[in-house]
Amino acid sequence: MRKAILVVTVLFIAVISTACINNFAVQELNNKAKVYLDSGDYDAAINRLQASIDLDSTIFETHYNLGIAYIKNKQYKKAIEALSKAIDLNSECADAYYSLAIAQEAYAEELCNSSDDTEENKTVNRLDDEENIVAPKEPVMSKEERRRTAIELYTNAVASYNKYLEKTGNAKDKEDIQNQIKSLEEEITKLGNE
Repeated sequence: MRKAILVVTVLFIAVISTACINNFAVQELNNKAKVYLDSGDYDAAINRLQASIDLDSTIFETHYNLGIAYIKNKQYKKAIEALSKAIDLNSECADAYYSLAIAQEAYAEELCNSSDDTEENKTVNRLDDEENIVAPKEPVMSKEERRRTAIELYTNAVASYNKYLEKTGNAKDKEDIQNQIKSLEEEITKLGNE
């Protein structure tokens, strides 16, 4: 019986110690990512935040900051994914909805402003940095697919802005956000009539 208690105690201490070390590592990665974000080194910030998520994927702030880093790095599709995960973890954070709306709007604008012959619309092989292998070709969106996707993104951005306003109550920027919503609704109508 004493051996069993000793074994359980040792295992318990090992689990607690591992959790503490893991939390420390996550915090260190997040702190370093913040430094990189503040200095404008978005790729380094993204790498640190992804490593932090690999250690613990349940921290809202890590996903939120990853979304912000992706926005600043103009990787809007990835920003939407990260911010959506952040909202899944904490649906009460108004700023997450605002940032999500920014990413959705920016991605829609990117799609609307791209043409069939631009680099981002060409089918290309991507080099996978981690394994140095070529990833499969990404599909090319037709003009009609870009238009439909942009309408969906703008519609989602309106919903995200409205959720932001709902969560903040009496936001200082309420009038600006309402004007932005009107502008997006006009863009949705314009794209829908094309």
